Amino acid sequence: MIGILGFLVLFVAGRFRAARLMAVLALFWWGILVLAHAPLLPQPNVAADFLGGSFIAWLLAGMIAGPVLAYRYGLQALRRKAVARDTPAPQSGAFRPVELERYARHIMLREIGGTGQKRLKEARVLVVGAGGLGSPVLLYLAGSGVGHIGVIDDDVVENTNLQRQVIHTDARIGMSKVQSALVAMRALNPFVDLQAYHQRLGADTDLLAGYDLILDGTDNFDTRYLVNRLCVAAGRPLIAAAITQWEGQISLYDPAHGGPCFECVFSTRPAEGMVPSCAEAGVAAPLPGVMGSMMAMEAVKALTGAGEGLRGRLMIYDGLYAETRVIGTKARPDCPVCGAASAGHPQPNR
Repeated sequence: MIGILGFLVLFVAGRFRAARLMAVLALFWWGILVLAHAPLLPQPNVAADFLGGSFIAWLLAGMIAGPVLAYRYGLQALRRKAVARDTPAPQSGAFRPVELERYARHIMLREIGGTGQKRLKEARVLVVGAGGLGSPVLLYLAGSGVGHIGVIDDDVVENTNLQRQVIHTDARIGMSKVQSALVAMRALNPFVDLQAYHQRLGADTDLLAGYDLILDGTDNFDTRYLVNRLCVAAGRPLIAAAITQWEGQISLYDPAHGGPCFECVFSTRPAEGMVPSCAEAGVAAPLPGVMGSMMAMEAVKALTGAGEGLRGRLMIYDGLYAETRVIGTKARPDCPVCGAASAGHPQPNR
């Protein structure tokens, strides 16, 4: 019978808040003592026989259960306060103190400062691909405090990804890459707004206009050319990188501001088989980390206005021989994608 009453106590505990619960349980306990074991009640006491136990037993049970329940709900109250303290602030408005502490190293930089960090907080960035390049990009964008991050990918996490796609884990094999990426980014920074699109980017995708900057970390030319066309149509700057084996390249494509688009620089697609994929040719595990981190760096610079970006420049990195070189690029007036958009804009300084 005591077990049944214990079940009732737990049921009541799940239906009431702490203050009300303590009052209900106190009355319940007191009622048992009075109704079941009071010596003034007529004897034999049917209620006492039904409830079982002695007056002393119920008295001791209440004296033990009271402090335990008080401790439990006091701990829950502290946890609620901690959660409230760490709840992300709205994307607009002033920084919470915990955010100022988090981004202090950014704010100390003369080129970023409080103004630049506010720009990051208000920025909306879309990352296409949550694989090798997308992994470090997403982690560093979240860590940097970019206010709204979207990620689009239709793939799922596989065992072969984990050699280089560091945003995913063994426990999340089989999960969609976008959801796995959201898990990692939320764990890193709960103060950013995240949006996952578990779908393949298509010609009819209309997401790009809702973002300030697009980052392309995909691994095939069809998608790269498609992302470029969509960015030009939406008037959005594009940071794109590519990797193979030991080498990588990165640039900022922004014809709306005088730079070339991706197709200006790579007007002819490589012949079939000339540029094998990572699955076909292999890739050094840290290489996407290097290039993806460069993408995140260029994104922070582009959003805050710090330093000199890669508009009109293509950086090529050779990890095998530790060499980096930068070559100039130009917008082509006859480009079928951006020729009209780039006409009349001055070429960037190089």
